[in-house]
Amino acid sequence: MSHKLLGIDVGGSFIKAGVVDVEAGSLVGELISAPTPQPSAPEAMMPTIAGLAARLPATAGAVGLAFPAVVKSGRARTAANIDHAWIGADGAALIRRTLDRDALFLNDADAAGLAEMRLGAGRGVKGSVVMLTFGTGIGSALFIDGRLFPNTELGHMELNGMDSEKYASAHVKAMLNLDWRAWMDRVNVYLDRMQALFWPDLFILGGAISERFADFAPLLHCEAEVRPAHFGNQAGVLGAALAAAEAYAGTG
Repeated sequence: MSHKLLGIDVGGSFIKAGVVDVEAGSLVGELISAPTPQPSAPEAMMPTIAGLAARLPATAGAVGLAFPAVVKSGRARTAANIDHAWIGADGAALIRRTLDRDALFLNDADAAGLAEMRLGAGRGVKGSVVMLTFGTGIGSALFIDGRLFPNTELGHMELNGMDSEKYASAHVKAMLNLDWRAWMDRVNVYLDRMQALFWPDLFILGGAISERFADFAPLLHCEAEVRPAHFGNQAGVLGAALAAAEAYAGTG
């Protein structure tokens, strides 16, 4: 197994990629990105992914692909913020054909959560932890004593007659030009609902917006402890590579 693997994190707006030292749990060099093609159908996306890989140092071994969908038996089952042509697609097979490399395909919030639980804000935390990523939508990852319950998709929980992410995502903040207080009023409603359902010991808030945690933390009202993601918008790339390293341990 190579100790430096490629991680890719597909979002509704951008695709991020980086080389990850899976032993150190850190990026090697910079995190790079490109706009997600529109339309974002599978075949349309592959040249962008190939272009990102070509801009990074060459690696051997498997690739981790984090993706905004429920992933079951290696196939996308939903497509909330991505082209619906992805439903049923085998993401790992597409990457193998595009990059000539083994690949692991997993939910993007699950990947981010794995990075945070192994090496970041959730490291060593027992009990129940909910990782939430705020971006184009709201991704979620649920952990019990460090073990992942995959594909929770709690951003699609009904809230005020709509998907929660249509009410409280970072995209909604930008689209409606909400200030921190107005956005936090929405996020607090969402966290209250999550608290009532799951009673977690810890919330980890991720996505690029987590880098501004100091600006909105005083406005949060939650019974559980709330921490910013340690890796910010790098978490999906890191977690994808870490998951690929585990899946293909001893094969590279």
